Amino acid sequence: MATNASGFFTAPTVPTPTRKIQPSIRIFGSGFRSPEGISKRVFSSSIFEGAEKHVGASASESRAPKLVSKGCKLIGCGSAIPSLKISNDDLAKVVDTNDEWIAVHTGIHNRCVLSGKESLTMLAVEAAHKALEMAQVDVDDVDLILMCTSTPDDVFGCAPQVQKALGCRRNPLAYDITAACSGFILVLVIGADAISRIVDWTDRGTCILFGDAAGAVLVQACDSEDDALLSFDVHSDGEGNRFMMNWVLLAFRFAVRTVPQSLESSLAKAGLPQSSIDWLLLHHANQRILDAVSTRMQIPSEQVISSFANYGNTSAASIPLALDEDVRSGKVKPGHTIAAAGFAAGLTWASTIFRWG
Repeated sequence: MATNASGFFTAPTVPTPTRKIQPSIRIFGSGFRSPEGISKRVFSSSIFEGAEKHVGASASESRAPKLVSKGCKLIGCGSAIPSLKISNDDLAKVVDTNDEWIAVHTGIHNRCVLSGKESLTMLAVEAAHKALEMAQVDVDDVDLILMCTSTPDDVFGCAPQVQKALGCRRNPLAYDITAACSGFILVLVIGADAISRIVDWTDRGTCILFGDAAGAVLVQACDSEDDALLSFDVHSDGEGNRFMMNWVLLAFRFAVRTVPQSLESSLAKAGLPQSSIDWLLLHHANQRILDAVSTRMQIPSEQVISSFANYGNTSAASIPLALDEDVRSGKVKPGHTIAAAGFAAGLTWASTIFRWG
């Protein structure tokens, strides 16, 4: 792999690219909706209105389409990491690299990988249990389990096994969604990956970047006036799939251009100014990306949520893992507004503006 004068990889040009209820759930075209009352089970519900706002409307006028009838809020989070920690010095014994080079160019000092009898399902279940415990929700009140992963334990997916291991006696629907690093933003439940299974440990350009982990967030239905999911912006571009073999090379310039655009779109839909953001929460692909995006968004580094130095790029787990650490440390408090974004996988990218708690 070629490097430029700064030591970072050169690359070709990137294309633009829800505690008890009684009634069952009716499904509407744009989401889930309880036929009566406000469910305290875990699901998200919404219908759209107000999409007719004109293109030139100001941010304060343009929170459209607006989510009405029901809303949703994040009420718990959890995370889990494998027991085996691999430091930069450990990697230097395997490939031609050193701690200083890795730390300067990526911001990573350590990463954790699955070993022995550990499995991705075990990590996902641990993270899910912690989220349920924080929210004080019984596992049998969960209506839906979504497992975002690109590296399942089984070719047929992990979600049903997570459901079984959690002990869900009502057999709620559980299935996997694949969107790699951006997967957690697309559906807010469990994000887990074991990239160590597929990384080339002889390639110093990629093996230094990745770690294994799981993170989970519990989403609960609420009255529309308490809706904490303020907006979202989601995209995919199948044309970008041809660049995936060089993704490590392309991620920087793609993310630095596309992520701020998506976040600005989400802010406009929420009708919020950029100054309303308390925390910026990005997929942890590279510390330089976090720094560049925060600079472009004019968000101070002290307002960027990051666990990158200790865990590296944990793909779909990176956003919930970092969120869980800062919630549990007390940095992120109920009512804080968070701008989050994920990107990757063939290509997909998404952002959301939400309030915690």
